[in-house]
Amino acid sequence: MRNLLNRLFLGILFLAVQTAWAQIPTPKEHFGFGIGDDYQLATFTQTEAYWKKLAAVSDRLKLTVIGKTAENRDQYMLIVSSPENLKKLDRYKEISTKMARAEGVTEEQARAMAVEGKSIVWIDGGLHATEVVGIHQLIETIYNVVSRNDQETKRILDKVVILFTHANPDGQELVSNWYMREKDPAKRKNDGLPRLYQKYIGHDNNRDFFIQNQVESRNMGNQLFVEWIPQIMYNHHQRGPAGSVLAGPPYRDPFNYVFDPMMVTGIDAVGAAMYTRLNAENKPGFTRLTGSSFSTWYNGGLRTTTHFHNMIGILTEIIGGPTPETVPLVPERLIPNNNTPFPVTPQKTWHFKQSIDYSVSLNYSILDYAARNSDHLLYNIYLMGNNSIKRGSGDYWTPTPKRVEEINVAYKADQAKTRPRGGETPGSGATGMFRGGGEIPSKYYNDVFELPAKRDPRGYIIPSDQSDFPTAVKFINALVRTGIQIEKSTAVFTVAGKSYPAGSYIVKTAQAFRPHIMDMFEPQDYPNDFQYPGGPPVRPYDAAGWTLAFQMGIKFDRILEAFDGPFEKMPYGQLQLPVGKVASGSAGYVIKASVNDAFVAVNDLLKAGAEVYRLADGTFYIPQSAKSKSIVEKTSKELGMQIGAVGKKPGGTLQKVAPLRVALWDTYGGSMPSGWVRWMLEQYHFPFSLIYAKEIDASDLKSKYDVIVFVTRAISAPSSRDSVMNAMFAGRGPKEEEVPEEFRSTMGSITAAKSIPQLKKFMEAGGKILTIGSSTGLAYHLGLPVRNAITEVKKDGGSEPLQGEKFFIPGSLLSVSVDTAARASWGMSPKTDVYFDNSPVFTVSPDAIANGTIKPLAWFPNASPLRSGWAWGQAYLQGGVAAFEANVGKGKLYAFGPEITFRSQSHGTFKWLFNQLY
Repeated sequence: MRNLLNRLFLGILFLAVQTAWAQIPTPKEHFGFGIGDDYQLATFTQTEAYWKKLAAVSDRLKLTVIGKTAENRDQYMLIVSSPENLKKLDRYKEISTKMARAEGVTEEQARAMAVEGKSIVWIDGGLHATEVVGIHQLIETIYNVVSRNDQETKRILDKVVILFTHANPDGQELVSNWYMREKDPAKRKNDGLPRLYQKYIGHDNNRDFFIQNQVESRNMGNQLFVEWIPQIMYNHHQRGPAGSVLAGPPYRDPFNYVFDPMMVTGIDAVGAAMYTRLNAENKPGFTRLTGSSFSTWYNGGLRTTTHFHNMIGILTEIIGGPTPETVPLVPERLIPNNNTPFPVTPQKTWHFKQSIDYSVSLNYSILDYAARNSDHLLYNIYLMGNNSIKRGSGDYWTPTPKRVEEINVAYKADQAKTRPRGGETPGSGATGMFRGGGEIPSKYYNDVFELPAKRDPRGYIIPSDQSDFPTAVKFINALVRTGIQIEKSTAVFTVAGKSYPAGSYIVKTAQAFRPHIMDMFEPQDYPNDFQYPGGPPVRPYDAAGWTLAFQMGIKFDRILEAFDGPFEKMPYGQLQLPVGKVASGSAGYVIKASVNDAFVAVNDLLKAGAEVYRLADGTFYIPQSAKSKSIVEKTSKELGMQIGAVGKKPGGTLQKVAPLRVALWDTYGGSMPSGWVRWMLEQYHFPFSLIYAKEIDASDLKSKYDVIVFVTRAISAPSSRDSVMNAMFAGRGPKEEEVPEEFRSTMGSITAAKSIPQLKKFMEAGGKILTIGSSTGLAYHLGLPVRNAITEVKKDGGSEPLQGEKFFIPGSLLSVSVDTAARASWGMSPKTDVYFDNSPVFTVSPDAIANGTIKPLAWFPNASPLRSGWAWGQAYLQGGVAAFEANVGKGKLYAFGPEITFRSQSHGTFKWLFNQLY
């Protein structure tokens, strides 16, 4: 009888388990196809519905909304763990953040929390929506983790809290619908998307994470840097290098010198778990190190910004898609080496499902590693944070190539002084330098490298009395969003003999996320990197230098000694707003031209019909009225602006400000630089229209517009291929008849034959054209007396552009001198940092300057303008013109070689755009 009851009980239990299992719908049951089936993509609408189904039936999953997207969809993060862990999420989140910040946590407490806590692992998908493996592997992995009951999955659920995050819902909806629009699967393709898959910035949504301009970046950044601070984050991308299946960790040099070494070796450890699992499962084709172009130098990516927060940030780039493809033959990748231990052989057909299976295996490898090493991961992130606090609390020197070179220079100088007349270098025993190059006496480390004046700062002070304090607070909020502890002075204080006003901000470096603080304030020093000595340069992965404080034009002081004062610590994640104030004056109000937010106020005033004028130095004057008073007070309160007042109307010439009809160039498929400017113009309340090549070619532009803005890559300089200057979409993409009617007007490219004459006619009739970056090539098409300054004379007496072996400046910050008296430069600083990416530089005819045809606005005054990044051959820049304005008929051309609107980070140069829009 007892055996019968036992069998009955087991039978009931089995049925209960089977019933519970049956409650978890498979992807095929929901979508109508399996994830990874050829020619099938899931939309976000379908995915959202599936996740809601899973949340309703699974006790392993908590569905959360972390915010809204740019197109107002819900952005989801699915928290997956054991039912027991989900009941204690608040505690595990508390442990994770305490360990990461390492504040006031003793060694004993850290070890106890490492045992008690659960490792937190972030896995995302879909950031770059055309890389469709990303979101589909996320769907498949979530299904596996909530439905499987094998021992590995149970161990993962017990020891790990997983944050599965959808990085770009809007993009998934657009891309999947575009692909699936064809009924015939054989005709399905993702080529020729009609617009950007993130409303404003498309692919650049992975370049937004140290400033977090976009709402999706802010949603994810808040979870990563404030709410959870995971120990591992995994960012899925495409595509792998030709002849491989995927690229992954560890990555090639250089890594950023501010990192804790445990973060770098942590990447190595997780990477080993990943490719070892693939090898064990007979999944070849994983390449690493110099097998791909990916490094850990850059900050700003979804993955890379986590590196500066002591997180083990993982990136993979995999092949594959719903339309079957091939693995091509690349002979040099067939030989196993340290980059690719297990090469993949050429394959005629590679199916979507293979990429999904690889991705699920990679996810499980990371989750299994985190489960087996949960206590180590928690304790190690504590150690890294504690190391950062110690470095920020004492004297520390971050090693960089320039600092190391100072040792070599000093040593060689001393050797030259002491070398015998015969020229032979004397030996110096065990501490000396070997004749072939070797040891240098250690005193050079102590006397040169560890110079007290060159040690890292203990903190930074951002005075509240700087000319554009609202922009400084935007910088502070970028730090806040990335989890940095901010302090604010409650009274006047003095540090190092200098007095600072109340309301100033203080950022101390004795924090766990010190690497990120240093990276936002200090210059990056990218090493000289060439394919071989004297050979061409190796381009960095994205930018070489980006120091955000420099880009935004922030005034700050580096403090080398420990300091304190009447400082109040701001809660983590609490955004700051300066206190606005409107002065009293019977005649009206004045706003300094140096304040970027002044343009918000002016645009709101103009929209309301209020009068606005500019004084001779660019200051805005707003006559007193009930209408202007209301708007000025509202703007001051909302933006924290200090607005002055006058008791009588200012003397001198007043220029009335009127809104202009502004057109911003864009192209079919969407331009990211144009999208960034579109976002900027909306933020600063400028009215504008988008203009495309067809309209430029076909219409009387001056009857509709006063200003046309061309961003980089809209126009290029004349060449043998100048019949089509916007080459981004020329000769590829869909045919017009394949495109929905609503997008056909956006097709076409700027051409020399049709577009240039219309643009010239527009300026001659009084229009203004503003060009940025490569679009300054319009100056050559117009025949203006300027030429490329970065050239050398050939043997035949002609000239040619300098090759990369002599001149190469990839994505870096340079200092220029600015003509601040020029109307175009009102409000700018005399010395301004600009973002330069092998940008145009001009030599202007002296006669053109003398007769007023061309007016230089910015130039390189010396041979060493580099502020942050890498500038090989920068001496060639000396005397070169970075920006100018030119008269063309009744109108003007404005040419800005540097990227003055770069990713909406370069606030210090925004006024070069804004000043031209009135």
